[in-house]
Amino acid sequence: MNILEKIVTYKRAKVGRLKIENPPALLEKSKFFRRIPLSLERAVLDSKRNGIIAEFKRQSPSRGVINKYADPAIVCPRYLEAGASALSVLTDGEYFGGSNNDLLAVRDLCDAPILRKEFIIDEYQVVEAKSIGADAILLIADILTAREMKILARVAESLDLEVLFEIHNESGIAKLPADARLIGINSRNLGNFSVNMDILKKTFGRLPETSIKIAESGIHSAGTLAELRNVGFDGFLIGEMFMKENNPGERCTEFINDVNAFKNFTNKK
Repeated sequence: MNILEKIVTYKRAKVGRLKIENPPALLEKSKFFRRIPLSLERAVLDSKRNGIIAEFKRQSPSRGVINKYADPAIVCPRYLEAGASALSVLTDGEYFGGSNNDLLAVRDLCDAPILRKEFIIDEYQVVEAKSIGADAILLIADILTAREMKILARVAESLDLEVLFEIHNESGIAKLPADARLIGINSRNLGNFSVNMDILKKTFGRLPETSIKIAESGIHSAGTLAELRNVGFDGFLIGEMFMKENNPGERCTEFINDVNAFKNFTNKK
């Protein structure tokens, strides 16, 4: 059983318990259930920003502990001050050291779209995402069938949540709903968590022209981001590069300054 299979097995058991301990009827009483979500799509395409979705995560199966004691209530506002377009918050506890409380800690502090980064396999988790103030959810093709992707997307749509559909190779394209708008290509293999940046360029041309395309994982320099932007990517999900530093917000500021300087230099050539 690879890492992804272990995560999904764990998640199925946990969701089963949560449905009993905190049923949907209770989730719907959350103050955030009446909140109108912000648009991740519009934030990524905002010409005044840069399309960067800055991610908060404490650990990962590939790196282990990255930043155990980081506080999302401090890091995420600083991401936005640095110029990030939107936020991504890991809520998985077992493998990524996150929790719903991390997203809740950020929601009232940040007037920006928040992607709930989670291994969603059940409609319950979509309702849960709405209840904790998420604006968008992630649906991963590697752990869902085409039918499941469509059903979960419709549940999200009914709650006014946007969906970032994530694929890791060309075979995942066949699972995408015909009307998928936000599509992320993750260069990280979720079976063994290795990174192959070539996947981004190889898969890009197979995506619908009208979709908003997000590059995920492996971006560590302004030059790489600029190269991916030239390919046609609209957004860039970046987390580990920021989170591995003692001050993730400061590193995000430095990176975005480099991105802007690189863009200005390129425009003058």
